[in-house]
Amino acid sequence: MTEMVYPSGIQTFASGAKPVPWSEVDVLRDGKVALEKFSAGNGLGFDAFDLEYYTNLFVNDLKRNPTTVECFDLAQGNSEHSRHWFFGGKLVVDGKPVEKTLFQLVKEPFKKHPGNSVIAFKDNSSALRGFSFQSLTPTTEGKPDTATGPCPYTSTTRDYDVTFTCETHNFPCGIAPRPGAETGAGGRMRDGESTGTGSLVVAGTAGYCVGNLRIPGYVQPWEDESAKYPPTMADPLSILVEASNGASDYGNKFGEPLLCGYARSFGQRLPTGERSEWVKPIMMSGGIGYMDHRHITKGTPEKGHLIVKIGGAAHPP
Repeated sequence: MTEMVYPSGIQTFASGAKPVPWSEVDVLRDGKVALEKFSAGNGLGFDAFDLEYYTNLFVNDLKRNPTTVECFDLAQGNSEHSRHWFFGGKLVVDGKPVEKTLFQLVKEPFKKHPGNSVIAFKDNSSALRGFSFQSLTPTTEGKPDTATGPCPYTSTTRDYDVTFTCETHNFPCGIAPRPGAETGAGGRMRDGESTGTGSLVVAGTAGYCVGNLRIPGYVQPWEDESAKYPPTMADPLSILVEASNGASDYGNKFGEPLLCGYARSFGQRLPTGERSEWVKPIMMSGGIGYMDHRHITKGTPEKGHLIVKIGGAAHPP
């Protein structure tokens, strides 16, 4: 979330940035200190457990140094956001171990009553068993060499499932409402499209929970005007307007209309003097889509396959 001023207007979209060559982090020579220094200097956020685990992995198991690319990848792909270590970790309440982890408890209803779910807790979105129907498809379908130009259509039997996915993007929307909501909606659309071996998005929904709006000229009696908001976060009214614009705009760019949603504002001073308010907002993005039933299972990686990572920094250098 950055902003750059162009006093002379934008002359070119070329950044002029040159990729930094990769190198090794010398844990074989310097041990954990090398990894700790690289993490601190590049914002990887490795905690004490990460440092111990990765140092042992490369020094004692792999017996080689990690590359800078591997360190960046581990920081993202092996993070709590991606792997849910806390949700999957051992749960102890009042000093007594709980039999099941939080994630096991969440999955329990599905295991006992799967119903018509065909994808759950194992992919980028969920899917419900759909139905067969007749569809008009090009006669050149499946023939890459002839799939150009106009062609006749024919009636084909299709078997499709319905996909659902939902996520929140709260803190980014509090810091930069519009781009925060854009990436929240975009990430959710990416999840929908990458389900199985590929699926299609259809329509989206969005929800917002913010503090008291204090609309100029329309301040309500219960809105405490003395309550302050963190200087690093946007005010509730700006969040509601800009985040809504961001989520809708991103969907429009990818052909996904945002059809419905909800908005809540709440802030109250309790009798105890305690403040209860959505100071940190909630931004929910959900979507529905469909996919060919033949595509619900991902392929199995094989030795020799290449791993391709697409993406990068979404801001100027």
